[in-house]
Amino acid sequence: MTQHLAAPAAPTSGTHTGWWRDAVIYQVYPRSFADGNGDGMGDLEGVRSRLPYLKDLGVDAVWLSPFYASPQADAGYDVADYRAIDPMFGTLLDADALIRDAHELGLRIIVDLVPNHSSDQHEWFKRALREGPGSPLRARYHFRPGKGENGELPPNDWESIFGGPAWTRTEDGEWYLHLFAPEQPDFNWDNPAVADEFRSILRFWLDMGVDGFRVDVAHGLVKAEGLPDLGGTDQVKLLGNDVMPFFDQDGVHEIYRSWRTILDEYPDERIAVAEAWTPTVERTANYVRPDELHQAFNFQYLGTHWDAAELRAVIDSSLAAMRPVDAPATWVLSNHDVTRHATRFANPAGLGTQLRTAGDRELGLRRARAATLLMLALPGSAYIYQGEELGLPDVTDLPDEVRQDPSFFRAAGQDGYRDGCRVPIPWTVEGSSYGFGSGGSWLPQPASWGSLSVEAQTGDPGSTLELYRSALAVRREHPGLGAGTAVEWLESPEGVLAFRRDGFVCTANTTGAVVRIPLPGRTLLANETVMIVDDMAELPADTTVWWAV
Repeated sequence: MTQHLAAPAAPTSGTHTGWWRDAVIYQVYPRSFADGNGDGMGDLEGVRSRLPYLKDLGVDAVWLSPFYASPQADAGYDVADYRAIDPMFGTLLDADALIRDAHELGLRIIVDLVPNHSSDQHEWFKRALREGPGSPLRARYHFRPGKGENGELPPNDWESIFGGPAWTRTEDGEWYLHLFAPEQPDFNWDNPAVADEFRSILRFWLDMGVDGFRVDVAHGLVKAEGLPDLGGTDQVKLLGNDVMPFFDQDGVHEIYRSWRTILDEYPDERIAVAEAWTPTVERTANYVRPDELHQAFNFQYLGTHWDAAELRAVIDSSLAAMRPVDAPATWVLSNHDVTRHATRFANPAGLGTQLRTAGDRELGLRRARAATLLMLALPGSAYIYQGEELGLPDVTDLPDEVRQDPSFFRAAGQDGYRDGCRVPIPWTVEGSSYGFGSGGSWLPQPASWGSLSVEAQTGDPGSTLELYRSALAVRREHPGLGAGTAVEWLESPEGVLAFRRDGFVCTANTTGAVVRIPLPGRTLLANETVMIVDDMAELPADTTVWWAV
C-alpha cells in the first residue's frame, strides 16, 4: 500500500537559478551510511540523523541510492514497488521526514530511479509469468520465443552485464531479456503502459518533495529494432567504448524530453541526472540538451589515470562537449560501482576501475586528496561518494563468504568486487561498527576503520575530512569557483596542470617528484605543505594547490 504525503518546501534559492550547475552532490548508499535501528543495515532513519553532518561538510544535495521495496537481488536496483519503501530502510513516513529535515537544513534530495528494469517480483512481471504467452503484461517486458528446433536457444546472442546470457527461459518455454541479473527483467519501452507508469512514478516522488532523480542505466531503455545479434562474446568489455544494440539508442531521448516537461511543471528547479555509459562525451551530451535531462555523469573523467596530459585532454573534451548544449560538466572520482579512488590511485595505471589489490596506501591517499582538489576546482558540478571525505580505501580482502555483489557469483561478467566500496563507513573511534549502528554491520569493517572515522578526523587540520570541509567552504565563497564553461590553461612544467579561473589559479603536480614553479599568488588550500622560496613555489609530489590571484 502506498501513500501520498504533502510535499515539504524545497530550499529557497533566492535569485540564484540553475542550482545544479555548480552543485556538490553527495551520494549516500543507504545500507552502508548509518543504521538507525541497530539491525546491522543502514536505513532512512540513520541517514536522517546524519543530515547535520552533511550540512556541515558543505554539500548542496544528497543523492540516495535505491530504498524502494525490493528482494535485494542487486542491492535494491531490482525494484518490486516504486512507490513503497523497503522495510529494511523504513517507511514512506521516514522518507517524508528525511526530505523535510533536509530542506530545513538547506539540502536538496535526489533519489535513484531505475527505469530500465524491474524486479522479477514486481506485480507486472509476476502476472506476466502466470498469464503465459500472449499476455498483455508480457508485452511490457521483452518476452520472445527461443531459437533452435525446440526453442531451446536464447533469442539472440546478447550477454548479461553480470555474466552469462542476457536471457532466461520460463517454464512455458518463452525467454525474457535481462541485461543484468535474471531477477531484473528489462522493461519494453515500446509499450505505452511503461511510459505511462513512469510518468506517474515521477509525479509521485515530485509530489513528495524530492528535488530530482538520478536515472539508473539511462542509456539502456530503448533496444534496437528486432533485437539484432551483436556478433561476438566478451560484450561487457565493449561497454562505454562501442555502439551496442541495447545501449545508447537514439530513441531514449524522446523519453527524456517527455520527462523534462513534467520536471518543468514543478517549482524550485527539479532536475534529472543521467547515468549514461556512452562511447564519447559527445554522445553523453545528447542526454543533456536543453529539453532533456540536466546533468550526466562523466565516466570518462572517472576512468582517467592520475596523469596531467590525460586529465587535461578529458577536461577539455568534457567542457567542449557540454558547451553547445548549455549543460554543466560533471566530475566524479568514486561511486558505489567502482573501486574507491584512494585505492585506484594506489595501484599502477591501466588496471581498470574494479581492483583486487590494496596497492600503496600512502601514495593512493595523497593522490586521492590531490585529485579531489583538482576536481572541485573545475567548472561545473561535482559528486562525492560517501566516505571518500574520510580517505577510505576499498576493502580488498573481504572473504568470499561475506560478499553479496550478484556479479561475484556469476562467471564472465563484471569482476564482482563492488562490495569493497560498500563497506559501512565509520563514525566513531570505538564502539559497535565504529558508530555505524548498535548492531554490527552487514559487511565486516577493517580493524583500522576507527582511526579513519569522522570522530578521529574532526578537528585535525591535516585530516582528509577537514581538507574536504575547507575545500567545499572555499568553493562556496570564492567567486571564481563553481559554475562555468571553460578554464584558461597556463604554461607549466611537464606533469603539472595549471589553469586560471576568475581570481583563482589551480596547479596540480601529478608527478612523483617536487616541481618548482613561479609563485602564482596567495595560497588558499593544498593537500600537502607547499614551500615558498624567492618567489618560487615548490610543489610536492602528487599535490594540488589553490591560489588566489
